[in-house]
Amino acid sequence: MKHTESKPARLIDLLAYQEDAIVSREVIKKKTGSVTLFAFDDGQGLSEHTAPFDALVCVLEGEVNITIAGTLHRVRTGEMILMPAGRPHALQAQGRFKMLLTMIRS
Repeated sequence: MKHTESKPARLIDLLAYQEDAIVSREVIKKKTGSVTLFAFDDGQGLSEHTAPFDALVCVLEGEVNITIAGTLHRVRTGEMILMPAGRPHALQAQGRFKMLLTMIRS
């Protein structure tokens, strides 16, 4: 999506699921952060890692298990969770799910 476009869009319609894959689409990328859409097929996940910046996950569709510093959280459609900078986290799809990830670089 070009930043010059100013029209409404349904986030979950901006990318499609792919079998046995994680699909991503960057919506905005600036020096101060980024906004990226993700679609995870059932069973897909991201292994434990850390990020140097806070990351806000907003679940648009489905459910995901997110482990942050050893604590498991089930996050469902319409819910969000903050993954703090420097804290290890991992994601595991519980069925197909889509999320909007906002990274803040300050």
